[in-house]
Amino acid sequence: MVLPSRSEFYLWNIGLPIVLAILVFMVFDMTQIDVTLSNLLYDPVNHTFLFGHNALFERITHKWARIIPDWVGETVIIGSILSFIWPLFNAEKHARLIGFLEKIKVAPVLRFARRHRRDFLYLLVAFSISTGCIHYLKSHTSVYCPVETTLYGGEIEKKEWFENFTLTQKAGDGRCWPGGHASSALTLIALYFVARRYRWRHAKKLLGWILFLGFVYGTTRVLQGWHYMSHTFWSGIFMWLTSLLTGLAFYGSARLSQPVLQTDPAVQALRPE
Repeated sequence: MVLPSRSEFYLWNIGLPIVLAILVFMVFDMTQIDVTLSNLLYDPVNHTFLFGHNALFERITHKWARIIPDWVGETVIIGSILSFIWPLFNAEKHARLIGFLEKIKVAPVLRFARRHRRDFLYLLVAFSISTGCIHYLKSHTSVYCPVETTLYGGEIEKKEWFENFTLTQKAGDGRCWPGGHASSALTLIALYFVARRYRWRHAKKLLGWILFLGFVYGTTRVLQGWHYMSHTFWSGIFMWLTSLLTGLAFYGSARLSQPVLQTDPAVQALRPE
């Protein structure tokens, strides 16, 4: 039986993340697998993780790595602002100014921003909601990072997120769950839903690279003892759901559930029926 495109869309984009959340909870949160993996990276003699005190590794994987999501975020903010500028110009009243903008190649940028205003605003809102979700979960679960716990020379007892969770008030000073560094890359999942809106045939490849980037971001922090592996998986689940729900609010399920095009629209339009 072939599922309608919309039903299939919900099955994969909501059903699958929920199933993954259950699996991560059962496999990681209800066992000691996280600790076992971190133990393999920890030197009990020197009380350090594999790359815990490597300044170059920290600079490359934690500071420099943020350049990609930071640049995307800045571009989205600028695009959102520019999208409101072009409609302010009147063809009769501002003919000379428009001509000047055309000459210096600014007019095409302003028209592009205006044409894609909804996309820029979606990305801006999706990034904000996703980031806010992570900050909320961090402060309302108060999970401490491995190196801060007694397991690895710290002073705080290790606890799971559900042991501390509070709905309306901060649970404590811990800020390690879900993984913040991984989420900085995984907020880019919102770009995938923009690609879905336009049925871009490379949408899945884009998603693959974003998930890979998020996994790399998260894993590097595991090597330093600042996260458990499950923290990255939880970040991915929350980033996916927040980006999806925001996308549904902006575009609607009818648009997002359409299958991607197998060829570029321009090429497809030239094909005979």
